Amino acid sequence: MKFRGSTFDKIDLAVTSWMSAHGITLLRLSVGIVFLWFGGLKYFTGFSPAEEIATRTIQTLSFGLLTEKVILYGLATWEVLIGLGLLLNIFLRETLLLLFLQMVGTFMPVFMFPSEVFASFPFSLTLEGQYIFKNLVLLSAGIVLGATVRGAKIKT
Repeated sequence: MKFRGSTFDKIDLAVTSWMSAHGITLLRLSVGIVFLWFGGLKYFTGFSPAEEIATRTIQTLSFGLLTEKVILYGLATWEVLIGLGLLLNIFLRETLLLLFLQMVGTFMPVFMFPSEVFASFPFSLTLEGQYIFKNLVLLSAGIVLGATVRGAKIKT
């Protein structure tokens, strides 16, 4: 089959050109929305599905020095700042640093509380585990966005 010069080829070129022109912006905005939304939920007790495991992880790491409210408001503010930085396209280096540091924290329960992350190690994840491992996508998105901070284009 030959598609060169065909209608399909013209449509494909137009679509991929549009994706190339807008993909990074849409990625930045969508990740910003996720962080703003998930962070905002943590300001309200019981609204975030990650609230309990996140609180327990930080309490363990801080040797119990931080209260649950301090942890939740701190984490909420951290995530909201990431979301705002991405949505407003400001302080991107600092925003991405916060994102990468937050990602380290999100994976701590895998090592600290594996029985709550895996229903059947290493194959089946609990709901909390799924919530944690979806962050691989956010981490990868942060890497892609970080590659463009200095104006670089993504190489294919």
